[in-house]
Amino acid sequence: MANQPVIIKSNKYGLIVILDQKLPFEELKREVADKFRSSAKFFGEAQMAVCFQGRTLTLEEEMSLADTISESCQIQVVSIIDENQELEEKMQRAVEQKDTEPEDLMNLKDGRFYKGTLRSGQVLESETSVIILGDVNPGARVISKGNVIVLGCLKGNVFVGAAGNEAAFVAALSMDPMQIRIGDVIARCSDDATGKKKKKKVADTPKIAFVENGNIYIEPITKEVLNEIHLDSSEDLS
Repeated sequence: MANQPVIIKSNKYGLIVILDQKLPFEELKREVADKFRSSAKFFGEAQMAVCFQGRTLTLEEEMSLADTISESCQIQVVSIIDENQELEEKMQRAVEQKDTEPEDLMNLKDGRFYKGTLRSGQVLESETSVIILGDVNPGARVISKGNVIVLGCLKGNVFVGAAGNEAAFVAALSMDPMQIRIGDVIARCSDDATGKKKKKKVADTPKIAFVENGNIYIEPITKEVLNEIHLDSSEDLS
């Protein structure tokens, strides 16, 4: 791999991206971008599942590489597949499942996890609390009767406690939503809990949004804040 830090192998339903094990991650991202830019004409416009091999990646790194691929060519990464012996079959199921979903609606009735980035125009609805393993981009919407936890960047719209439960909450690794609604209480991105314009953002920290005294507050996640929120009245995610 010394001369080829990134190798792409493809099958009918997806891509296997073999990565150099020792290259610093930011340098590896540049190599991935260069590789897919140079291969853009070959792949054309397609929806594909992707499997990363060759090194262990964190969830954040996987999502970052998937976004890098989509930004470097016309491939839309619809799923990130774990390596296993039934790789091609799993890729096929991921792509075919995406094709059977309505264009602007993905309805989760039983599952409590969604893995992937929600892009502008997409809507994710859940009858239960949901953990999103990815980003919620501007223009995307998440609607849940329970709680929503985003293990990524929340920049779209989110509506929790959709059945009127103001004890529901929203948590995200990076919290910068266009709009948050909890039960019947609404807060927009330009307003803080007191209705004043937000100050320039400091470094992102995981935050949680909750209702108190009829207002939505967004606070860094600490033990003290969690103890103050009546999480026991919200839906159990376990």
